[in-house]
Amino acid sequence: MKRKFLPVALVAVMAVNMAACGTTDAPAPAPESETAPAEPATEEPAEGGETEAPAETEEPVEEESEYTPITINGEVPDLGGMEIVVRDWWTDPANHFLTSPQNEYDEARKDYVEWAEETYNFKITQQAISDWGGTPQDFVDYASKPDDGNNYIFIIRDDPAIASAMSQGLLYDLSKCDFLDFNEDIFTANLVHQQYTYKGGIYAMYMGVSEPRGGFFFNKKILEDAGVDIDADIYDKQANDTWTWDAFEDILKKVQKDTDNDGTNDIWGVTGNTGGWLKMFAASNGGEFVGNSAEGYTYRLEDPETIEGMEFAIKLLDNYYMPRPEDAQWDYYKEEFKGGTVAFCENGGMYATNPGGEFNDITDFEVGYVMCPKGPKGTMTNIWSNNPTAIPSNYSDEKAQNLAFAYYVYNLPPVGYEDYNGFISTARSGNMDDRGCEETVPLSSDPAHGMITYDGMIPNMNVGEDFAWKLAPGMKLSENIDAIRDNWKNLIDIANGNQ
Repeated sequence: MKRKFLPVALVAVMAVNMAACGTTDAPAPAPESETAPAEPATEEPAEGGETEAPAETEEPVEEESEYTPITINGEVPDLGGMEIVVRDWWTDPANHFLTSPQNEYDEARKDYVEWAEETYNFKITQQAISDWGGTPQDFVDYASKPDDGNNYIFIIRDDPAIASAMSQGLLYDLSKCDFLDFNEDIFTANLVHQQYTYKGGIYAMYMGVSEPRGGFFFNKKILEDAGVDIDADIYDKQANDTWTWDAFEDILKKVQKDTDNDGTNDIWGVTGNTGGWLKMFAASNGGEFVGNSAEGYTYRLEDPETIEGMEFAIKLLDNYYMPRPEDAQWDYYKEEFKGGTVAFCENGGMYATNPGGEFNDITDFEVGYVMCPKGPKGTMTNIWSNNPTAIPSNYSDEKAQNLAFAYYVYNLPPVGYEDYNGFISTARSGNMDDRGCEETVPLSSDPAHGMITYDGMIPNMNVGEDFAWKLAPGMKLSENIDAIRDNWKNLIDIANGNQ
């Protein structure tokens, strides 16, 4: 049944500089109305009998909303009927929760957003307009021109073009929006606003928990056949914080086998998309390529923790990684894992076992999922990589702040779902095993095991092309660092305004 809400009076458009507002708890539900029964009509008795009093009636009472409108300067914001489009590269509006809710959470969120649209007088849709590859340049092109009358909120991604756009002032400074409190859990759960903080301004945000990334899927049949106790040797170690590089390598040694004695392994230890491995294992040891301090961005590629992590990534590649077959496509590892020839596979994120994912159709074995193990100087770490939200700076302050307010209320959780982690429910709907869904996925979103990185914030620093994508068996780490050291330090100096 669709919830009905009491009408809310709408007021003037927000002032350019909005005063901070505190969110208030939803009021307790109103008691049922106790309407007095109507007085019976007085009638003369009919001949031969007495009249009966008419049945008692109650006036219909609308349900009161469980939501309390946000007020700014004591008034409920009125966005003037703005029709807003959230631009991304994946959403089909016909399959969006506002038009096609798939579960109880979608239904609750749909009801809440409809209440917010009515309360604050706006309309919002989300749809794919650009594609993944073209998104950064699409934003730059749009923000470089005068306001064309559209009301766009852009979902962007970390990219050198976006880093350059931020330094050029093409992203609206969200720190001007006093109603945004970046100390709220909904922001500190991902820290995108810190990643996009530049010279005192905040140029992008994200709301909600971070997506699990950088973990390893594993073939439970291969491990069990090799005598590995899945619970004790993997999941329990992850739970009690003893899932280490050494524990991981011990398992790789057990499972990697030449079963037919022809001199070539038939079961390999690990495979995956190695493009992020240097950074991932550096992070698991407390290292990173570019840091951030009160003085600005810092060069950390040659810190001991970073070097040690990258050396472990190269060790895995040299000793346990399944070689790429001749003439195979770059993503050959997916079919090899599905075919049962590799024990562990890193695929960039937990989504591969979700409905529609490349590992969702695996039926020959059960698929587990565990975080990247920790190094001697670090912890199990998920490098948070969320899709930032930005507003073009070619909009006026009033318009940009209205858009930011609309996006904020659009993403607040509906009542009863304040601690909801949609990644867990999505994982449950796929074919990841139970402990992966219930333990690894939420652990990967836990701020205690998450970090943001800053190499994507340095204009013209192409980490993949310059460095990370060159990871291959036999890689000489020192030679590759020598080739980029001076350029990276120079780019960091420029980003800090020192040149």
